[in-house]
Amino acid sequence: MEPRPGAQARGPATAEVVMSSLHGGLQWGVDRMLSVGYGLLYDYIFEKFGPYQKLQAEVLALVEASAKQAPDRRAVQVLDVDCGPGNLTFVIAEAGFSVVGLEPYGALVELAREKRRAKRLANLSFTQGELASTKAFRDASFDQVVNVHSLYAHADPQALLAQAHRILRPGGHAIFVNHTRRADVTATFRELRAREGLGPAMRCLLLWLLPHALFEASRRRIGPHYWTEEQFGANLRAAGFTVLEFRRTFLNDASVLVWARKDRAE
Repeated sequence: MEPRPGAQARGPATAEVVMSSLHGGLQWGVDRMLSVGYGLLYDYIFEKFGPYQKLQAEVLALVEASAKQAPDRRAVQVLDVDCGPGNLTFVIAEAGFSVVGLEPYGALVELAREKRRAKRLANLSFTQGELASTKAFRDASFDQVVNVHSLYAHADPQALLAQAHRILRPGGHAIFVNHTRRADVTATFRELRAREGLGPAMRCLLLWLLPHALFEASRRRIGPHYWTEEQFGANLRAAGFTVLEFRRTFLNDASVLVWARKDRAE
């Protein structure tokens, strides 16, 4: 029997679709495995690493200071931008605020949602997206924006700042933390060992320096956008913010934390 017209053409096309589907499924599995591994590692770092605990407390204190006039914390809407597996997002939600975690990497969003279901937090949600390139949120829809350690690796950090300003309500606050320099493994280890002893230096090496170096080696080559206080301030003012405070923080003061506000009369 003669093959129907187009049957041979459909054969290779069908095979291509099947191979594409298999590749997509395999890629999803690899992404999922890496995301779960990253999330578990980050959970451990977040819980055990002293500099992260201190940074967490600093950010939460500023979130609370920004909302000190609010009679009900549940009415305060906070967006955590590039939240990863949601560690800091959970801290803010557990303090009573209504929080949305925004993360561009879908597998990390899924992991964060699984953790949210386990904790049964009704005032917390996670969504996949990229703030700098999306209009998913309406103008003036949040009271606060938080972003920790992602600007330096962002393709367009100025666009992220501009979008953060757009979605803030007038009088709303933003907290940004960004690296000011590359964390040199050997130099940082030696400095910590000389100042604090071998134990703290080894914890820093295993819990932060080596994992961070592996991340930097594997991520897409974007940036890095390491900003001094002067550069950070100029970029925030260009986006429309008023800077309230700068402070050095995190590992050997390698990061700068900025507390900023969107003024009411604009």
